[in-house]
Amino acid sequence: MHTCPACGRDDLTFTGIGQHLAKSSDPRCQALYSQSRGLAGNENLTAAEDPRMDDSDENEHAEIVDGDYFMDGTYGEAQAEPEWEPPMPDPAGDWPQAQENEVADEDHDRDARLQVQERAQGHHGYVAIPYPDSRAGQEINQHGGNDAANARYSFQLDDKDNIYFPFCSQTEWEIAWWSKLRGPSSMAFTDLLAIDSVPESLGLSFKNAKELNAIIDHELPTGRPKFKREQIIVAREAFDVHYRDVIECVKALYGDPDFTEHLTFAPERHYADEDQTTRLFHDMHTGKWWWDTQKKLDQHHPGGTIIPIIISTDKTQVTMFRNKAAYPVYLTIGNIPKEICRKPSRGAHILLGYLPTTRLEHISNKASRRRTMANLYHACMSRILAPLESAGLDGVKMRSGDGALRRCHPLFACFVGDYPEQVLATGVKFGECPKCDVDADETGSNTASFHLRNLRSVLDALATLDQGNLDFVRACAAAGIKPIIHPFWEDLPFANIFRAITPDILHQLYQGLVKHLIGWLSEACGAAEIDARCRRLPPNHNIRLFTKGITTLSHVSGTEHAQICRFLLGIIIDIRLPNNLNASRLLRAVRGLLDFLYLAQYPCHSSETLELLQEALDVFHDNKEIFIDLGIRNSFNLPKLHATHHYPLMITMFGTTDNYNTEYTERLHIDLAKDAYRATNHKDEFVQMTIWLERKEKILRHEKYVRWRLSGGCEAIPRHSRPPDMTHCRVQVMTKHPSAKAVSMQKLVEDYGATYFRDALARYIARHNSPDNNQPLQGHALDDLASDVHFPFRTLPVFHKIKWLSSDTRGHGKAPVTVDSVHAKPQQHVGSHLVVRRSDTVLVSLGTGAAGIEDFRVGQVRAIFVLPPASIPILFPLTFRVPKHLAYIEWFTPFPPAPDWNHSLYKLSRAQHGGERVASIVSVADIMSSTHLIPRFGAIAPRE
Repeated sequence: MHTCPACGRDDLTFTGIGQHLAKSSDPRCQALYSQSRGLAGNENLTAAEDPRMDDSDENEHAEIVDGDYFMDGTYGEAQAEPEWEPPMPDPAGDWPQAQENEVADEDHDRDARLQVQERAQGHHGYVAIPYPDSRAGQEINQHGGNDAANARYSFQLDDKDNIYFPFCSQTEWEIAWWSKLRGPSSMAFTDLLAIDSVPESLGLSFKNAKELNAIIDHELPTGRPKFKREQIIVAREAFDVHYRDVIECVKALYGDPDFTEHLTFAPERHYADEDQTTRLFHDMHTGKWWWDTQKKLDQHHPGGTIIPIIISTDKTQVTMFRNKAAYPVYLTIGNIPKEICRKPSRGAHILLGYLPTTRLEHISNKASRRRTMANLYHACMSRILAPLESAGLDGVKMRSGDGALRRCHPLFACFVGDYPEQVLATGVKFGECPKCDVDADETGSNTASFHLRNLRSVLDALATLDQGNLDFVRACAAAGIKPIIHPFWEDLPFANIFRAITPDILHQLYQGLVKHLIGWLSEACGAAEIDARCRRLPPNHNIRLFTKGITTLSHVSGTEHAQICRFLLGIIIDIRLPNNLNASRLLRAVRGLLDFLYLAQYPCHSSETLELLQEALDVFHDNKEIFIDLGIRNSFNLPKLHATHHYPLMITMFGTTDNYNTEYTERLHIDLAKDAYRATNHKDEFVQMTIWLERKEKILRHEKYVRWRLSGGCEAIPRHSRPPDMTHCRVQVMTKHPSAKAVSMQKLVEDYGATYFRDALARYIARHNSPDNNQPLQGHALDDLASDVHFPFRTLPVFHKIKWLSSDTRGHGKAPVTVDSVHAKPQQHVGSHLVVRRSDTVLVSLGTGAAGIEDFRVGQVRAIFVLPPASIPILFPLTFRVPKHLAYIEWFTPFPPAPDWNHSLYKLSRAQHGGERVASIVSVADIMSSTHLIPRFGAIAPRE
């Protein structure tokens, strides 16, 4: 807890101090709040320059820029240049005394937040507490090498000598792989093989797609179960449902050799400290649900291995026209780490079935149609998931990929879906919360009390079905659900559908609250003003530029909403509201919602970060009335807004939100529904879709076997789960060859904008030639030494880009991808058109060893270059190791003592010394990342 510097109240949270000062009736608190607000209002700030534009006046006044920054935990070794650094402002001369205390408190809060995040990120290690009963998750007996998945697969093949059997050669296997995973349609493939001598030249045993399909169907072992087709009768009408045996699907995922080393078999408690006071939540086995359910299971069958079943349903369109839809059901298991589940290419999700997509248009009564649709859904799901009832209680013997045999209990744990799917699965009325009993008129409240829906009372109501329709309808209404006949979760062991409903980042936040927020801001600030600011944002690797604005976009995807969120707060900082309303509440409301959005996506949470999550939500609720004052909203009774109250509890129950994100299943629609439909002739398509998918899965399974044989048949060694690495380790990469091999210094000045390049490089050389490295030269002494430096070259090799690649710190086979980049490109003429230079802004480590942001400085990269190797012995002493890549940086002012009260971003301006911009040469290794500076537009942004 924290103490108010004015009145001494000592029970305040991080964000509670600011809210307390704003609302307190104590004169001392009011005086402190007025002083802080008055200071913010009296600053004489000018609009910032767009870094994309050419610098026409090098002696212009300092420009104020609002920027958000990205901090990296790695520190460089280069020393700061004090003679080129503008002096830090003296707080005692510029800030009132009360504001000094306020800044100190904000610094303390910021440091406390950093410590909370470091503990959650595992900077100080973690402590794993195993489940107290060591029998949980243990093998039944010792296993041998012949029990492993790939060895058992090999026994089903007739030819053990041919690695590629049933294919005659590597070429034939690779063509079969290409035709099913990358190739054209079956007709096009047949036409290709019909060309004279093509099969003979390639040595193929098949001459058309039909013969290839026969090999796959009859000679390749089945890796995953086959689909079956059954009819479900609802309201005296039959409907086809295509599905697979759910137990066999679980066995296929559980026994997949690619997942062997990563599987988790028992729950654990992870802590950030030895005292076990700060608990960590990440993968599903670290949540409370698994631990509590294991205790319940041990009362019936001790020593079992729980397999958490995660089910997802979502209807999707498979055609652009004709309104053709598919209704897939996906399954995955919580034993597989989320880092693997989140990648569709790893195959951690399996298509369990296709539900009927009928519209029941023959039923004219809408209420009757909705009831029949709900009953059809639950009847189909009950048929598909029925085997879980006995298997969950009694257990089923299953082998993991290494051959270890365990008694496994597949238990329904989570249901993943958007709001309509949640309503359909739980049976609650539309507009109500599918998890709790909060009144529909109170879903926008931050203080309304609510409780998880009572499963026992709901089951009792469902049991009245035999007493007659009227009693059944009344009992269901009293329990708060629709009259559903035998919902699929009714008889599943240890299942609670209301607890199983999980948070939905994609639809609840990005496609829900963020979509609403953009609409509210457009109405409050004006669509033209919002779009004008979007058009003038400077480029950055992590920022998508919407050159036509964002208010006119239609069919905006979740990815696009995520891209908009990265700059949404920055573009409204100094915007003008109608009736000259103060924008402070608007900024705090937007910041609170965005803070919640990003905190909710942490890959690892602690009991402390969950408090920050709740506080961010409180900030939004405390300031949301601004939208009512602006006449934009009458209330906030939105089920998606209320759903945010359940996030902390669900994270503690099932792990972080990336364990059950609907973004994963949205991507699966492409592979398992849309592509499958396109491979059919659109007649009786679901039969063809299931056959197409079975063949594709057989090829993928055989690929794993071939890879295993080529590697020598080595089995993977199991790994122990640990919290995810939140330090975002990455590697800085430069191209092997320069973008421009010989650039003159004059061109560096004129085209790249490196105005003081000669002076900066001379000072860099002079400083490292100082005889006393402990006391670097400064001022006139350094200038005198720099004036004697002569360059033994006329041109320099120049690079236009720095990249950072991701690192696979957890050993999950993640391929490196570009996570950040910095551009320093010159202006150039393309025909008669002048392409302006691009000089990105970056975060540079000063190497001072200071804690937090004090060790970093923002600069603009004008040029990236290397010194000719022959010149290095001439310019530097032998004892100095010259960095391979150097950069010319124009500096911004140091970070102020604290970010802004309302929007939590730092205000920066161009650093100047004697009316000229401050510039230095630094090692590229000291550049930590790109950083995006958002111009301060003023009340009205320029329209041109």
